[in-house]
Formats: sequence, C-alpha cells, structure tokens
Amino acid sequence: MSRTQEIVERMRSVVAGKEVRSEKARQLAEAVRSLGNYRWTGLYDVGDLMVSLIAYSGPGAPAYPTFPVTQGLTGAAIREKATVLVGDVQSDPRYLTAFGSTLSEIIVPIVHPQSGKVIGMIDVESERANAFSPSDQQRLEECARAALPLWIPVSLGALNDQATAGGGFRSPSARHWVSEEVPNE
Repeated sequence: MSRTQEIVERMRSVVAGKEVRSEKARQLAEAVRSLGNYRWTGLYDVGDLMVSLIAYSGPGAPAYPTFPVTQGLTGAAIREKATVLVGDVQSDPRYLTAFGSTLSEIIVPIVHPQSGKVIGMIDVESERANAFSPSDQQRLEECARAALPLWIPVSLGALNDQATAGGGFRSPSARHWVSEEVPNE
C-alpha cells in the first residue's frame, strides 16, 4: 500500500469515527499535512457568504480565519468549482495573504455530490515557490474525496458503495455543517 493510500485510508477511518467534528477536522488536517510534508494545511466550511476555518495543522492560525466567499484564491476555487494551484502567490492578484511567508498554495474544493455546491475547502500552503506538482494535486483531490463525510454525514458503507458503483449517493441532508454537532438550518 502506498503512503497516499495509507493516509487516505486513515482519513476514511477518522471521518467514520465517533469523535466530535472539530477533532475529526484536526486529524484530517494533520493527515493532509503529513502527505507531502507541507508547511500548513487548513480545512474550511463554505457557506453562502463566508468561508470559515474548521481546523488547521501548521505553525499557526491564518490571518483571516473567516472571510467572504468572493475573496482570494479560495473565492476562485468556489466560483470555478475546481482546484486552484498557484506556484507564485506574490504574482497573483487574487491571493489573500494568510501568512507572509507563503509563496505557493493549492486549494481543493469539496463539492456536494448532488447540489454541485462547494461546501468545504482543503487549503495547503508552502514557503517554497512552485512547491506543488500535478501529483500533489491528484493526491490532495483524493484526500478531498476521502474527507467528504466531514461536510456530509453519511455512513462509510454508503461511501464505499458509491465509490464502487461509480454513482452518486443520497445524502441525509443537503445542508453543510458550520458548528460542532448541529447542522446549519
């Protein structure tokens, strides 16, 4: 089993566990960070108007733990519903400075499989320019798929059935979570 497969399996186990959501998110952030020895990783909820940090792994909290969905590279990932990879954030006018030492960033959106709405984000930052390769992007997108139940609580069996069949699955709720244990009404 490859290191990526081991980490993805660990992430699946975490989201299926009994811990509170914030602890699951912290463990997921740590798992993602360990995948590429990245400097910082963060997991975010995406609401209608705001993006809010759930958990992170790295040297400290970002300058903007909550910000409008229209700002930064995250705003671009939300609009495009696609991964945004920037090798030199200093040359990208969309960049919202979270850490002064960040030189490259990759943002992977978590897209609701039925509504198509972006409900979460995995944000990974590096102090090195051009730190992320296409294989990093592929691994992080695989992590995003494994982390989906953090945003949409479903049984692990339903996810495995969906992955095997290649089809969609019915979520118990189209809402996303913005607090510890209570869905946002």
